[in-house]
Amino acid sequence: MSKILTTQLTGLFQRIGQSEEEAIEETARLLAQAAIGQGTVYFATFGELEAIAIQAEQGVQPFAKFARYDEAIELMPADRVIIFTRQASDEQALLLARKLHKEFIPFSAVASEVASDDNELSDLAYTYISLKMRGGILPHPTKLGERIVFPHIMAALYIYEAIKMEFDEMVAGDEDDEEETASPFA
Repeated sequence: MSKILTTQLTGLFQRIGQSEEEAIEETARLLAQAAIGQGTVYFATFGELEAIAIQAEQGVQPFAKFARYDEAIELMPADRVIIFTRQASDEQALLLARKLHKEFIPFSAVASEVASDDNELSDLAYTYISLKMRGGILPHPTKLGERIVFPHIMAALYIYEAIKMEFDEMVAGDEDDEEETASPFA
């Protein structure tokens, strides 16, 4: 069973990498706007995808300009938000997305479903990334037609790491430019 799981996870990561590459780069660019400017990158994570905020905050290489989003925060125009939720229909995630959209705060969203006209979260977000998961990735060993293993956290972590690599490269490029233009007399 573990070989099948490995094969399915590899396939999932490849699907995300191939079909969401442009959205990942656009999301990194959106978040880098806050880091390069005077803004903060807020992570709004829902359900088990709270694990992504923990990784961004406490991982070996924390996310630059990171802060956890909560409703008490007053967002500034330079701030950016990224929403991680298992399902695009999550009511808390949609309430936040509607609020951000109304206040003209650019944000990205990551959820299972693909972007479509029926996906309100993808319509509201400046950038949207699909986890490429419609259900379990393995057939149930004894119940015909049922599926098991729902690796939303693993798919979201893969996307997070892909965004972070692009983001870090963009932010480091900006820091290099600042160092090159800095006065030698400073």
